[in-house]
Amino acid sequence: MKYQIGHDRNADVSNATEEGHMLSRRLLLSVVAGASFGIPASADALQPYPQRPVKIITAGIPGTTFDLVARALADQLSLRLKQIFLVEPRPGAAGNVGAEFVAKASPDGYTLIMALGTTFAVNPSLYRKPPFDPLADFTFIAITATTSTVLVVHPSVPVSSVAEFVAFAKKEPIAYAHGGNGTPGHLTMEYFRLMAGFQTTPVPYRGNPQLVTDLVGGQIKAGFVAASGVIQHVREGRLKGLAVSTRSRSPLAPDMPTIAEAGYPEFEFASYHVLAAPAGIPEPVAALLEREVLRSLADPELQERFRAQDIVIAPATSVEARARIESDLQLWAKVVKAAGMQVD
Repeated sequence: MKYQIGHDRNADVSNATEEGHMLSRRLLLSVVAGASFGIPASADALQPYPQRPVKIITAGIPGTTFDLVARALADQLSLRLKQIFLVEPRPGAAGNVGAEFVAKASPDGYTLIMALGTTFAVNPSLYRKPPFDPLADFTFIAITATTSTVLVVHPSVPVSSVAEFVAFAKKEPIAYAHGGNGTPGHLTMEYFRLMAGFQTTPVPYRGNPQLVTDLVGGQIKAGFVAASGVIQHVREGRLKGLAVSTRSRSPLAPDMPTIAEAGYPEFEFASYHVLAAPAGIPEPVAALLEREVLRSLADPELQERFRAQDIVIAPATSVEARARIESDLQLWAKVVKAAGMQVD
């Protein structure tokens, strides 16, 4: 199936040039040939893309960081491509539900997914029977943004630095909260405890809202949580913030050190958001989407708006996105095995 981007090939034949006649004849022959091999001659194939609304599946609940970015991006793409881009949440199983749905969708460019990079890079190792193959089932369009997590503890925990936290956790396993298997809070703590050499007792929650409530209330004592969800509690003394997981400090907490600065220079965990399509999407459509997504993300107003929520717009191309996921697949396969994290 071939798409012709941004140009109407159904112009008045009587006014066409000889080159236009030749192109029309070649297009007609290709459609006829496709039909002769049992390939449907879709009307979309003869028209500029997009001809109808495009659906962006978000692999999480509304209000998550990548859901917010997806909605802003949908607005931008709707304006740029003169067609409606819709956002539809399909949460569940650390992104597996939404990813499986898109992996099985028609590769025509009308069903996309915005998900955490961990959905593609961690879940294939984390789940015993993953419902998709990230490299075989998807075409990656772009990386859009990154977010950080913050190591926080309840004020009753007698620590005020990463070094003190590690020493405390080495005395006895520390119970920590996370928003579900395969979520950033789960992965960050397991990665860190392997590197620092302490034991943990993970306590899963169904998302972050109840988790944060219990952290503030002291029912659970520690966790890595999205910075935007806990910084206000840290500022007002209801939680203690020890460090951020990213290589650079959070714009929401510029005085808080990174884990790397706190004594673990090799440590880095950034949640990144990926826009992808089913494998087999026509190359011209993928190229158009990549170009317009990167142009949309270059908008200074959009970047500044998200910075206040600790969402750093950090665009990366389709090639860079695939390379990062390939690299992270290898890293997390080792981490999942070493931490014994695999789940059914």
